[in-house]
Amino acid sequence: MTVDLLQRARSGDRQAFAALVAPFRSELHLLCYRMLGSLQDAEDTLQEVLLAAWLGIEGFEGRASFRTWLHRITTNRCLNALRSSARRPPTVANPLPESLPQPSRHGEVLWLQPYPDLLLDNLQDHDAGPEARYETREAISLAFLTAVQTLPPNQRAVLVLRDVLGYRAAEVAGLLDLTESAVTSALKRARATLESTRSVQRPAPTPGSAQERELTDRFVEAFTKHDVEALLALMTDDVWVRMPPAPFEYHGLADVRLFFTAMCAREAIARLVPTRANGQPAWGEYAPDPVTGALRCVGLLVAGYSGDHVSELTQFETAILPYFGLPRTLPAK
Repeated sequence: MTVDLLQRARSGDRQAFAALVAPFRSELHLLCYRMLGSLQDAEDTLQEVLLAAWLGIEGFEGRASFRTWLHRITTNRCLNALRSSARRPPTVANPLPESLPQPSRHGEVLWLQPYPDLLLDNLQDHDAGPEARYETREAISLAFLTAVQTLPPNQRAVLVLRDVLGYRAAEVAGLLDLTESAVTSALKRARATLESTRSVQRPAPTPGSAQERELTDRFVEAFTKHDVEALLALMTDDVWVRMPPAPFEYHGLADVRLFFTAMCAREAIARLVPTRANGQPAWGEYAPDPVTGALRCVGLLVAGYSGDHVSELTQFETAILPYFGLPRTLPAK
């Protein structure tokens, strides 16, 4: 940040303000997403953040960095969104289709959406602070985001600021207008909750590595051939299958076997179009349209890997397709 840009922005120069925030825009968007779990909510909240920063630029005194000042605005706007009773309408879950087996459990996180890796490519290299406990890759994974979304707003904010962005407790207290003891207490509870939800996993293959490609190719072949036994052979014993915003979750090979056996009989996926989400392999799922014969997208599937096995499959609805550049339909071969 240059003094000249700041002075021009304070005098009403919108282009100077845009240049000031440009290096941080992608990072702020990701912070909104981590807090809110929704791409759409993240985009809306980011616009509120930028407007608030523009209107309040004269109040930036330089006692902290410009990035820290933006983090303060962003986190508090996200907290306002989380606490707003009007943020989301009451969730009315559709009943479980009769063709599907009973789920292992009904999950709690209903609004989580995937995050396109294309947006991660735009991130500037801002080092996390000394208190960070999570690497960027782990802190964007669906498993991490799912756990974070179960935390109360204050605990969520404290955990992200402390363990992801690496702020010290005293700095977080200043950002959130809390006492340092309140920050320490909230962090302790948040960490305990996350620890209780984490299962023991082997490290996932490095993105783009030969190991990841081999596992991905085997998964795609089994999935598009509707070979349930081959699919199960690729999965961990404690594999999860989730379908947000539907609360139905299947856990373990026995229940997942029943789920995929029913799904293969119910809707045949003819093609998987590769993409990436949350640093993980993902695909647009395309099934034949019974009327037109064309292939229509029926969801976005994201895989989580543990070593050389699949540990998690999460299917999302088609509303998020535009964020991934996936078409609604494909011509049938």
